Amino acid sequence: MVSYDGKPYRFDPGALCLELLTTGGPGAFARYEVLHEPADLVAWAARSRLPDGLDLTVSGAELERARAVRDALFLLAADRAHSRPLDAGHVEVVNAAAAAPPLVARLLADGTRAWAQGATGTGLLSTVARDAVDLFTGPYAERVRECGAHDCSLLFVDTSRPGRRRWCAMEHCGNRAKVRAHRARGRTA
Repeated sequence: MVSYDGKPYRFDPGALCLELLTTGGPGAFARYEVLHEPADLVAWAARSRLPDGLDLTVSGAELERARAVRDALFLLAADRAHSRPLDAGHVEVVNAAAAAPPLVARLLADGTRAWAQGATGTGLLSTVARDAVDLFTGPYAERVRECGAHDCSLLFVDTSRPGRRRWCAMEHCGNRAKVRAHRARGRTA
């Protein structure tokens, strides 16, 4: 990711499905849209936590579905982060994507992992949606969080041992909050 002042920082949302949320979103987040053509979704998959070597083909219709799934995931994750009930329509969008066959991994003779030929955008969306089902029903379901900064809406899974992570990235939002708090203490002294 890149900060407001152009400095790169590492943001790990903790789950494949939440990685997709950094590509844009519904409503006001549409201004961050980066999935404009099928090649953009292929490029996202190459940068994601999926293992290398995926030879992916994405159609225009699959790109549209990817944006719809992403938007539903965004709203579901925000609902989970704020302990709100999950919207049935958004759940249905994710379940429909998860019902398709996922990407298929295979074992090579040398003992390494590779992807089966013929990977499609539908398989990618199914893999992402299944990851969301696992996240929202698994042991970290109650640890989906929104960044604590007043001007950041990044969503992540708090996998820290004590479960008290507040920031999307300490070197970005966490550092800015600590600097603000330090300056405020200096003004009151």
